[in-house]
Amino acid sequence: MAYRDSTAEKTTITRDLDELSRPAQGNIYESIVVFSKRANQINTELKEELSSKLEEFASSTDNLEEIFENREQIEVSRFYERLPKPGAMAIQEFEENKVYWKAKEK
Repeated sequence: MAYRDSTAEKTTITRDLDELSRPAQGNIYESIVVFSKRANQINTELKEELSSKLEEFASSTDNLEEIFENREQIEVSRFYERLPKPGAMAIQEFEENKVYWKAKEK
């Protein structure tokens, strides 16, 4: 998924609990479970993507005395730091009904 294009908020905002619980038939706890699991999925995907990009800069001869700055590596890291948080992306997807989940039978 294109997380780079996410329009989720980059800062904390106040949300209406009634609106958040509406997709889960009014159960706020189920809503929280759904988007927290989605946030974990997004976070894992972002970590894997970042790790794969940073591996390009890794050298096999690194030791503690030879650590130097690589501008491209720093820019890649900064880009990922500026992205909205996975929780904000998950809540936005949840509010836009882009998340599918199946509730357990009681």
